[in-house]
Amino acid sequence: MIRRLLARLRSWLSPRRIQVATYRTPSGALQYKVYRGWRARVGSRPLVVMLHGCNQTADQLAVGTHMNQLADRLGFIVAYPEQAAAAHPSRCWNWFNAAHQERDEGEPALIAGITREVIAQCDADPRRVYVAGMSAGGAMAAIMGHTYPDLYAAVGIHSGLPYAAARDAMSALAAMRGLRATLDPRYRASLFRAIPTIVFHGDLDTTVHARNSMQAIVQASPMPEVRGTEVVEKGEENGRRYTRTLHADTSGRITVEHWLVHGGGHAWSGGSRGGSFADPRGPDASRAMLKFLLGFTRAASPLEPARS
Repeated sequence: MIRRLLARLRSWLSPRRIQVATYRTPSGALQYKVYRGWRARVGSRPLVVMLHGCNQTADQLAVGTHMNQLADRLGFIVAYPEQAAAAHPSRCWNWFNAAHQERDEGEPALIAGITREVIAQCDADPRRVYVAGMSAGGAMAAIMGHTYPDLYAAVGIHSGLPYAAARDAMSALAAMRGLRATLDPRYRASLFRAIPTIVFHGDLDTTVHARNSMQAIVQASPMPEVRGTEVVEKGEENGRRYTRTLHADTSGRITVEHWLVHGGGHAWSGGSRGGSFADPRGPDASRAMLKFLLGFTRAASPLEPARS
């Protein structure tokens, strides 16, 4: 009885903990929402930036991933940047456009600006900031991780694509079908600083081919000289089998995870039907991603003050 009353009270109060704001710059603007987890924490809290997919809103992503409920349980902050219809008729992030694949330009600059604004306004821990997304949002999360490794400690990609997988609409369609054998010529593995990354993908995804998940793993993996062991696990959860591949560095720490959901389509694995592009069957991607992401803390830069 007490638990039910508490649940109702939290449900009644939850909307008051959702803040809506707009981040503006001379070159553009983006609306975003912020949800502060219910559970109190000592000190600054982690921040997870969630990027929605095409034909999806921030609210639908929140419901489909049940990320706000997990924020209540674990005590972190969630930010949901929302693409404007004026920027793309299907509200897709323009991950395939070269103008939106570089640091301090286009949509990456706006998302990074939102991230920094939320850190400052919500007293989030600047060294425990993460970015994750679904589909086009997953592709943009890959871009954010590669262009802002000094801002995000780890990246989560669900049903998305690797950085520089396309440079225009035509090459985007080819990449989504898994037809491209190589990445954009600007991509050079030696120029990237490896960032911890977890990738989920359904092997029956007919919207974004699962080959893209493998390329995202290749990009995120450390260079051979600092690469450690690889472990493959097979299991079943919520009615779907999966193959989980763990990549460790030379110290033995898992820095890259790849989950291939067998029988899964273009939907958030283990999600809620109340949202969109979410499948309740399969391993719980939200829990797995959070377990992975929250395990990393970004190293402080020489100019960054120490925090307790």
